[in-house]
Amino acid sequence: MIQRGVDSRECQEINLLLSRALFQKAGLVQTLRFPGVIGCIDGTHIPIIAPSVNEGDYVNRKSFHSINVQIICDAANIITNVEAKWPGSVHDSRIFRECTLSTKFGHGEFTGYLLGDRGYPCLPYLLTPYPDPEPGPQQRYNLAHCRTRARVEMTIGMLKARFQCLQRLRVTPERACDIIVACVILHNIATNRGEHCPSEPNISSDPNHEHPDPPTDIQDGRAVRDTICHNHFL
Repeated sequence: MIQRGVDSRECQEINLLLSRALFQKAGLVQTLRFPGVIGCIDGTHIPIIAPSVNEGDYVNRKSFHSINVQIICDAANIITNVEAKWPGSVHDSRIFRECTLSTKFGHGEFTGYLLGDRGYPCLPYLLTPYPDPEPGPQQRYNLAHCRTRARVEMTIGMLKARFQCLQRLRVTPERACDIIVACVILHNIATNRGEHCPSEPNISSDPNHEHPDPPTDIQDGRAVRDTICHNHFL
């Protein structure tokens, strides 16, 4: 693991606390009927040149060298949390499990849910889609989940459209992490100012990020998912 990335935990916590209000302000909760969402999470691979140290650690499942970056965003396309310090071989679920934010969620310091794809475990505070949804409520849950979580895919697309250097960073991994975090900060400033994104992001898929099989070690969020499905998607 590269010991670089975002160190200002206090700023991350403040932004994440604000994110639920931003989701509600943008009307996503009311429109899609997905309750309690405070952010959407995804990983994205930023290609780098082959490093001279621990080269194999940076080779991801698509066989190129990268930094696997965890992104959490709100409804306004503001990135409220970024973890830019892990080699490309590391799984999304491990990045989240070992980040400070996950610990704080586990201790009950936040009220609400993150939405993630099936690359993450289903947790009481991180909801994933049903793998084989039954017709009716489960399918409606998955549809609302997909439409809401698309916000993070759009945000990642905007970030990469604004900063073409993220297509491939020709620097050391440590320097690459600094550049990624700087781009995130500048993206947030541009978004807050309402600056136009230079190209329309493609939110259908990230060509540099695959969705591996879901982890099977922790699934204790399934009861929470079932309750939300029953209460809001009947």
